[in-house]
Amino acid sequence: MAALTLRPVRPAMPADDAGLAELDRSTWSTLHAVLPRPVPPYDPFFEEGHQPEDFLVAEAEREDGPVGIAGYIRLVPPTPLASNAHVRQIRGLAVAPWARGAGVGRTLLRAAFAEARAQGANRITLRVLAHNDPARALYASEGFVVEGVLPGEFFLNGRYVDDVCMGRSLGPA
Repeated sequence: MAALTLRPVRPAMPADDAGLAELDRSTWSTLHAVLPRPVPPYDPFFEEGHQPEDFLVAEAEREDGPVGIAGYIRLVPPTPLASNAHVRQIRGLAVAPWARGAGVGRTLLRAAFAEARAQGANRITLRVLAHNDPARALYASEGFVVEGVLPGEFFLNGRYVDDVCMGRSLGPA
């Protein structure tokens, strides 16, 4: 693998639509996806409910190539209710195959923690499929704990898969 130089994580911009859509398609896997594999014609990446302001983007420069989008994380309020406005939820994390193993996922998580705090949150949550061991290990290493399990919540590839709810404190906002 060629060496990567990560750039500072930044907010997504409307111009990232095509690059993020391609990243999303290239990382589709039954390890984490509950929706079927996307097929042409493809929908835009940004649409109602998925706006640029919901995403943070990691870019990296490869030793052997140009700067590219190495990953993204989607961070949103879990509901529109004022009673849980102190919580942010991760609803998507993707790392390009060429950038895996370089710390992009961890960098995006830490950027999401900082952004959530900047938005006034003191808690962050996510959901992950039980069989996604690499993601669960990453989340645990960053302080997430299992807070609940929805047994057999999804039927994927001919078997029932648990949905694991994880969370962690961000400390005072």
